Amino acid sequence: MFKASDVKDLREKTGAGMMDCKKALEACEGNMDKAIDWLREKGIAKAAKKESRIAAEGLCQIKEEGNVAVMVEVNSETDFVAKNSEFTGFVDYLVDQIMKNDVKTCEDVLNISDNGETINDKLVALTAKIGEKLSFRRFEKVVKEDSCVFGTYKHLGGKIGTIVVLEGANSEVAKDVAMQACAMNPTSVNRDGVPADLVEHEKEMIKSEIKNDPKNASKSDDILDKMATGRLSKFFKEICLEEQDFIKDSGVSVGTYVKNNGGKIISMVRFAVGEGIEKRQENFAEEVAAQMNAVN
Repeated sequence: MFKASDVKDLREKTGAGMMDCKKALEACEGNMDKAIDWLREKGIAKAAKKESRIAAEGLCQIKEEGNVAVMVEVNSETDFVAKNSEFTGFVDYLVDQIMKNDVKTCEDVLNISDNGETINDKLVALTAKIGEKLSFRRFEKVVKEDSCVFGTYKHLGGKIGTIVVLEGANSEVAKDVAMQACAMNPTSVNRDGVPADLVEHEKEMIKSEIKNDPKNASKSDDILDKMATGRLSKFFKEICLEEQDFIKDSGVSVGTYVKNNGGKIISMVRFAVGEGIEKRQENFAEEVAAQMNAVN
């Protein structure tokens, strides 16, 4: 029904104990998402589901020129290669080519021809030369209005990158907002950008957690609804850039900081290298399997 590696993944995503993860997967017939919800409802999970994890190496690079900014992510198997001058040179070259060409998809980028050779040809040749699998994963090309300003920031040597667009504020404020987005990992600018199904799912999970807590057994439905609303507000504060506490002054939100400086946040793009890509399974899955057999 499920593998030892599934127990490992569930433990990493929730912080719950190995045996609790095994029980959750058994109860949910191996369905990972349902098992995460099961652990949360039972109050076992120590942390909410982590939607993205940095699990591959590589580099993201940013370039801005006039009203256009470009960010790319290129992956490698090891961090050592990600620091290789030929690899970083290719990433810089890739950004320049995207800046110069009208491209909409990664396929468009790979098909760009330069001196009779496509980007894909160059990537294949570099892969053969370096001896590691290299992949061009994604890019974002952002175009702003003349009245707007870019804020860009890279963290951890290019492991995380952000581009924000602000209207009415200066470049210093925009850079502060880009740094915030790098550090605090918002998923949207404001509540309007949060998918409705994600909000509904979170709301239901919060209600289940509250109702399953014995301390709340005697509370009325009105009180429980107010508690759920409060927790949902906290959820938005964590994932919405405008609602986060500003890292340079926790007394104000990011949205208030920007507004106080005459601006408004228009858009945000954030890349974290390798997020959502699984690394190679090492020997940990075998270790979990051995422990599972020992307790059966």
